[in-house]
Order: sequence, then structure tokens, then C-alpha cells
Amino acid sequence: MTSARYPGSNGSPTGNRLVVRQPQGVRPGAGRRIVVALGGNAMTGPDGRVTPESQRAAVELSMDGIAGLLAAGHQVIVTHGNGPQVGSLVVQNELARQVVPPVPLDWCVAETQATLGMLIVTALERALAVRGVERQVAALISRVLVDADDPAWENPTKPIGAPVDEREASEGIAKGQTYRRDGARGWRRVVPSPEPRELLDGPVVRSLVEQGIVVVAGGGGGIPMVRDGGTLHGVEAVLDKDLTGVLLARAVGADCLVIATDVEHVSTAFGTPAERPVGRVTPAALRALADAGHFGSGSMAPKVEAAIRFVTAASTRPAIPVATAYPARAVITSLRRLGEAVDGGVGTIVEPEPVAGDLADAGMANSEPAPGGPNAAPRDPHPTAQP
Repeated sequence: MTSARYPGSNGSPTGNRLVVRQPQGVRPGAGRRIVVALGGNAMTGPDGRVTPESQRAAVELSMDGIAGLLAAGHQVIVTHGNGPQVGSLVVQNELARQVVPPVPLDWCVAETQATLGMLIVTALERALAVRGVERQVAALISRVLVDADDPAWENPTKPIGAPVDEREASEGIAKGQTYRRDGARGWRRVVPSPEPRELLDGPVVRSLVEQGIVVVAGGGGGIPMVRDGGTLHGVEAVLDKDLTGVLLARAVGADCLVIATDVEHVSTAFGTPAERPVGRVTPAALRALADAGHFGSGSMAPKVEAAIRFVTAASTRPAIPVATAYPARAVITSLRRLGEAVDGGVGTIVEPEPVAGDLADAGMANSEPAPGGPNAAPRDPHPTAQP
């Protein structure tokens, strides 16, 4: 084993460096600092089941890709969704309410953070051990500030739980819940999802990252909190994990945000004969496609919005100095292609506007077909080894 040094900041003017252990052959300082956002569905069975066995197996599969990034010399911070899991807890609450008092939705989010965090930490430790990588991994209960007057309170949009038939949806509506049609899959309960404003535990996450610890944070979009006077208290909502992922990336000074989903790229005119993949694209070009209604208001819309926000903010006003000199990059792609995504070789790749005489001369083009074609931009000089 060798010691790889990453540029770090401990608040001292001397610029002390942080030492973490990496396997032999990894070039010191070559890696990015990456936030990987995993969907809640990445931690369920293929049929969407949330049994302990199916969740454990799914998490172990997901962590194999994360371990590959770490083995390649990258720094990784993990965040995750929790829609299926928090929906399951809500159902348990309702079924047992005559026996034990039900808990509010923000408590359910906290419970899923702890449960999924335990699964992720255990599975990632195992995957790293197989590769001979020595890293500490920790899951952090994370709170996120939202506005008490956010319009989302009057317009629930966040789906939780598994799809149900019309009869079950009608029964839920009679109880005061909100359900919306989810295509051919049936009906899903939706709850308020206000805009995440601040990752309240961001400084703690940053401190752990600077110590070389692999951190799992912002799970399920974070536990929603409002500030009433000088006091914080939880509120019943489920936040979008991709938008919270942007706050997490800013807090830790990440230069790359990877949003893992079940497709390899974003598409325009999805599901029609005119469907076309979106490859390498600038924030402005992707915003234009979003404004044209190509991504609707479904699950892809917040992923696109998160990618735009991250690259735009990182390119114009970096919140905190980062540990690498890489330009900002956000990628939306499938979980199984994380390494290629980080290298800019697959997925919808959102990058800043090219500078004249630099990337523009290298052939970088807005919203051209997926990378690898004649208009592909140069890839990172230190490609990520695949697990």
C-alpha cells in the first residue's frame, strides 16, 4: 500500500496536506472530488421490493461501482434517495397506528437515513476490502433547511412508496392524502417537496471529508427543517435528493456531481419516434431544452435542474476551494457506468461554456450526440479504472 496525498485545507495558511491510503499504482493527486447521488430505486429489488434482503443485495451491487472510483484515486461523497423506503415506513405507520403511535414524515426520513446509511457503509467497507483499499466510511444524519412559506406545501409532487391501484389510491385520498397517476404503473402517493435551501450539517461533512473519510450524507434529500425564530424543528416533507446533492457538492468543494439513474443519458422527446440522446451539453443549452418542456415534471426534471445548478454555480462562484484543479462537471447516467461517467465518456455530460481557443478548438459541442463521436471533447488525463 502507498500513501496518496490530496490537496486539502485545514484552515491553516501553510496549506497542510491530508494523507489517505490508496492501493499501489494510483497516481497521487490524480483524482476528482465527486458527489455520487444514488436513486432510492438503486437500493431496492428489481421488482421494486423493499425487503431487507432485496435492499441489502441492491446496495452491495451499487457500492461495487463506488469502490471502483475510490480505488482509482478519487474522493467520493455519497448521497441517496429514499422514496421506496420512506413510503414503506409510512404504510407501516398507517397499519400499526392502533397499536403504536405513528411518527411524522420527517422522522421517517431520519429513520431511512440511518438504515440505508448502515447498509451503504457496511457494503462499501466490504467492497473496498476486496480491492485492498483502506478507507474509513461514515454515514451522517443530515438536516436541510427549507422555507416555511414554500409554495410546495400547497402542491405535493414528490412520489413515495410503491405504485397502487385506483381502489387503494381512492382510499388514501379519502384519508386526506394526495395521489397522482404514474403512467401505466398505477397511482402513487405524493407529498410536499419544498426547495432545499441549506445543508445544515455541511461543515461537519466537509470536516470529515478533509480527514479522508468517505461520507454518506444528505440521504433522502435530508431531514426537512424550518427555522421558527431561533429554533429549528422538523416538518413533514420529502426533499429531492438531487437538489440537495448540489448543496452537498458545494459544501465539500466537489468538482464533479454524478447523478446515477436507470438510463444511460437524458433524452429529448422521450418515448417518441423523435427521441434523441443528450450527450455533452452546456448548462445554457440544457436549460433551453428544459424550458421547452422536454423533461416534464417527472423524475428526470430535478436531475436536469441539479446538473445545471451545480455546473453553473461551480463555474461562476466556487463556494469553497476544491481539492483538484478539474473544471466542474455533472453527469447523468446509469449506475453501472460510474467510472466512464466520471471520465466524461458516457451519459449526459454538463460542462461549462468552452473558452475560445481552448475547449472550443478541441471540438466541444453543445448537446451533441453522446461522447465518443467526432464532436467529443478531450477526456480527463487520468481515466478511472473500472471495478
